[in-house]
Amino acid sequence: MAEQTRRRVLKAAAGVAAMAAIRADILPAGADQDVDAHGLSAFGDLAYPADFNHFRYVDPNAPKGGTFSQIGPGREYNQNFLTFNSLNSYILKGDAAQGMELTFATLMVRCGDEPDAMYGLAAAKVRRAADGLTYTFFIRPEAKFHDGTRLTARDVAFSLNLLKEKGHPIITQLLRDLTGAKANDDASVTVTFAPKRARDVPLFVAGLPIFSQAYYTAKPFDESTLDAPLGSGAYKVGHFEVGRFIEYERVKNWWGADLPVSRGQNNFDTVRFEYYRDREIGFEGFTADNYLFREEFTSRTWKTRYDFPAVQDGRVKRDTIPDDNPSGAQGWFINTRRPKFADARLREALNDAFDFEWTNKTIMYGCYDRTVSMFQNSDMMAAGRPGAEELALLERFRGRLPDEVFGEPYLPPVTNGSGDNRAQLRKAAQLLQDAGCTLKEGKRILPSGEPITIEFLLDEPTFEPHHMAFIKNLGILGIDAAIRLVDPVQYRARLDGFDFDLTVDRLSFSSTPGDSLRSYFSSQAAAIKGSYNHAGIANPAIDALIEIVIAAETRPALVTACRALDRVIRAGRYWIPQWYKPSHWIAYWDVFGRPPAQPRYFRGIPETWWSDRDRAAKIQKAG
Repeated sequence: MAEQTRRRVLKAAAGVAAMAAIRADILPAGADQDVDAHGLSAFGDLAYPADFNHFRYVDPNAPKGGTFSQIGPGREYNQNFLTFNSLNSYILKGDAAQGMELTFATLMVRCGDEPDAMYGLAAAKVRRAADGLTYTFFIRPEAKFHDGTRLTARDVAFSLNLLKEKGHPIITQLLRDLTGAKANDDASVTVTFAPKRARDVPLFVAGLPIFSQAYYTAKPFDESTLDAPLGSGAYKVGHFEVGRFIEYERVKNWWGADLPVSRGQNNFDTVRFEYYRDREIGFEGFTADNYLFREEFTSRTWKTRYDFPAVQDGRVKRDTIPDDNPSGAQGWFINTRRPKFADARLREALNDAFDFEWTNKTIMYGCYDRTVSMFQNSDMMAAGRPGAEELALLERFRGRLPDEVFGEPYLPPVTNGSGDNRAQLRKAAQLLQDAGCTLKEGKRILPSGEPITIEFLLDEPTFEPHHMAFIKNLGILGIDAAIRLVDPVQYRARLDGFDFDLTVDRLSFSSTPGDSLRSYFSSQAAAIKGSYNHAGIANPAIDALIEIVIAAETRPALVTACRALDRVIRAGRYWIPQWYKPSHWIAYWDVFGRPPAQPRYFRGIPETWWSDRDRAAKIQKAG
């Protein structure tokens, strides 16, 4: 864990109060018949025409070859940042290798310049029914698996049904509105959805991996394995050593290489992920040229450690690139499943005990801004008093939610950064007293008489300094707190099983949140092991607002609904917000070429970069 955690890769009208009855579809406004399209988006808008040649942010003539290596910045489903023991990335069991998604083709792929648009990869086009509940995808005849067998609509139907039944709990939850997938023949597959389905479910379906039916008929899908599965993507599994590194080899003559969605991308012959159990050792590996690219997440390292000889002589470059995605919510998430955290006043007292300003100034070189919202760095975060449109959504819950929801949204306390935050600690002590948590022989006890203790669960030591002042302040309040540092596999198991008091995580949302909100905040997800609802949020008002967000028919309506949802979540004090930075710090050995344009919503690395032989030769000569 680092200061900024790596990522795991939303105008209501007067009638919004009845949103539960509104059909959510992604057809263009006024559509009353089946529509054929080369892509999908949440609200039917596509920036690229059907005959586009390539995305704006790529160089279509980028050369192929060379190697890209990094410590992976994000993970999907059961992937682990620090180790791996499985190549099955789509189930709950095991700790999968990062990058396995590179080996599978999907029906469509995201565009980095649009909030949610997708364009055809394995599917040449999609036919959307007027009711928004039936989609027929037409499969490209040239699509193939790595063994040369054809990828057909039957494989697509098999994959979707398999993932719905046996996939990772996050996948099965997001597919709850998928009612069926059936191949009409080898060339087309029809996917059906439940009425009032989530707006983004078709997009999620279009981005899921396509498995070989023949392969998984002979092998179990729901088991961890180190056998490389049969894929159809731009890369396949190459060399690997469990827990140390994994390489993906570019598939020569890949069937999708010259499609508009792929042109100028997937340029490296080898993409390699390195694993280090300690980020300090990982940094030393970068300085020694053991890997070539690094996204930096620790301000101390970024500000003080990039003075080694390769930086001074120009062999290593540094850059800051903007990140227009919502920054989401990073912080300590409080496991409210545990009775000792049931009272929101106690949870607010924990917020008052954390001095962000001192931590940012003293430990993080003033590099970060305070996170306050679940939708930080976006127009979806609540600010000020709710307007009429937000109130139209919230009024039905009056009397069941704190009055605060109908006024200014909750903001964490601000200190002078001196480290002497006695005023905030006095406020915290009063909150605890109001909650019946009294002092007994210097220790804070619950109304039941049980001492209040807190264990912070961590899986790497980098983040320990950021806890110490917080723990000290908790001690002043009479709360015994300590860090429990566990190995990555145990950490993943405890997180999936909700076996923790507080832990750090970063929840990241797209610019068009939808069904994924259920995984983070719904009552249903609170009871599903492996879900992202680490705080155990189970609030009927939040459940209802999530459905309103999902049902929003326009982007302004979606923004309004997200702001209302944000107010309610913040009022619950389910987390202790930390910090964010709307940019990426990157460092790399100067052996790469890169296009002049940056995708707005993607980092775009390594997808759009390439190996520059002339630069690599200079580096080798200089070294």
